[in-house]
Amino acid sequence: MAPKLIDGKAIARASLEETRLATDRLKARELTPGLAVVLVGDDPASRAYVRSKDRTCRELGFYSEKFELSADTPQGELLALVRSLNANPSIHGILVQSPPPAHIDEAAVIDAIDPRKDVDGFHALNVARLAMDDPRGFVPCTPLGCVRLLEASGIPTGGKNVVILGRSMIVGKPLALLLMRKGAGGDATVTVAHSRTRDLPEVTRRADILIAAIGRAEYVRAEHVREGAVVIDVGINRVGDPASEKGYRLVGDVAFGEVAPRCSAITPVPGGVGPMTIAMLMANTLKACRQLHNLPED
Repeated sequence: MAPKLIDGKAIARASLEETRLATDRLKARELTPGLAVVLVGDDPASRAYVRSKDRTCRELGFYSEKFELSADTPQGELLALVRSLNANPSIHGILVQSPPPAHIDEAAVIDAIDPRKDVDGFHALNVARLAMDDPRGFVPCTPLGCVRLLEASGIPTGGKNVVILGRSMIVGKPLALLLMRKGAGGDATVTVAHSRTRDLPEVTRRADILIAAIGRAEYVRAEHVREGAVVIDVGINRVGDPASEKGYRLVGDVAFGEVAPRCSAITPVPGGVGPMTIAMLMANTLKACRQLHNLPED
């Protein structure tokens, strides 16, 4: 039987529509969610991502500001911009695109963002709130998107063995905390594996749900996946392809053609987790707007 393809584009569209309708209700009260996105440097992938975020904001009816700074922008200038956005009442969410140029201390930039506007969920206070199951905090967008994909696809996590391949603060660690929460989308038994894990295929084959977020193109092969498992591929990597018009193609951390026949469900790349990341950013910005104005969810 062919595996079920988890359609991240469709699930993201549904989430964005919910956000748009909620935004319309806020605007009827003369309140508009606002997001500021800051890009330092001219990395093509980051620039395209920032444009996509800005375009989505406008489609939802958000107020949007985009700041594109030169690669040699001093740290102090970037921090001054962040502080000005913290003080701007029209801005409810602030995102500084990662990674910045090498001379920028990214940790200092994250620390400078008002945690109430930290819609990326990377500030230490928001990490602590996630660990403590405090609903006021913001969850990083990609892990949140992974959980929403599972829920929307009718894939239960309660009591399941979940193996997360990758231990970053961007995906692996916060995703483990999310999946261990009590209730819907949680209650999983979670193992976090990584490149130094011994007998890695043996560990990943125990997974009912395998989440690949190791950042290596097509790293997960058939030997890593047991028959009938669900596979969520977080990776997005460029590999050279002379047959492509762009000279490259996008692949995940999973060797899709080899792994898919073993799965009950799997996300494609592109079109899986990626669209959910932006959808969750918009949902977090809406949440920030409500919380900053002491409004309950409707």
